[in-house]
Amino acid sequence: MSDRVSLRTFVVLVEDVPGVLNRVASLFRRRNFNIESLSVGRTHEPGISRMTIVVRGDDRMGRLVEANLYKLVDVVRVDDITHRPSVTRDIALVRVRATPADRAAILQVCSVFRARVVDVALDSMMIECTGTEDKIRGLVTLLEPFGVLEMVQAGSIAMTRGASAQSASASGEARPETEVVASEDDDDVDLTDEAA
Repeated sequence: MSDRVSLRTFVVLVEDVPGVLNRVASLFRRRNFNIESLSVGRTHEPGISRMTIVVRGDDRMGRLVEANLYKLVDVVRVDDITHRPSVTRDIALVRVRATPADRAAILQVCSVFRARVVDVALDSMMIECTGTEDKIRGLVTLLEPFGVLEMVQAGSIAMTRGASAQSASASGEARPETEVVASEDDDDVDLTDEAA
C-alpha cells in the first residue's frame, strides 16, 4: 500500500437506469475528489453499463471510494485496477489547419502515431487518434505548428489484462462483506443513494 498520490482507475459496473451517472458523480463531488476522466458505455450484458473513472488519490482514498461506491443501490461491481496489469485507451479527434503544401507532412505525423484522417476539407483535416494520453498529447504537440483548430478527447476506457473478466456475472470480487471503517478525519457525509 502506498500513501503516494497518483492517478487511480476504477471500473464500475452499474445498472443501466436513469440517474445512476448523477449518483456516482455526486459521490465524488461530496468527497471533493476531482474526476480526471469519466467514460460510460454499454456492455455485452443487457441492462448493465460500464464506467471507467480516473481520479487522483492515494491507496486510502481508493479503498474509501470503492467502499462508498458499493453503498449506491445501482452499483453492481467495483474494481480498482490501478495496480493491476491493464489496457487503457483514450480517443481524440483533432481538426488541424492543412494547406495543400502541409498535407503530406501532416499525413507523415499521423503515420508515426498510427492516427488516421477521418475528414478532409479545403483548408483542414480531422484526425482520429486512439491510444494512451501520452500518445495523444505527443500527436497534438507535433500538429500544433500546423495550427490546431479544434480538439476533443474522450474519457479513458480500461480493461484488465489476462483471463479475468469484469462483468456483473463473473466470479471474483463482489460487494465487500466487511465494512470499511472511516478514520476520524473523514467527513461524516451520508454517501448513500440520493434522489436522482
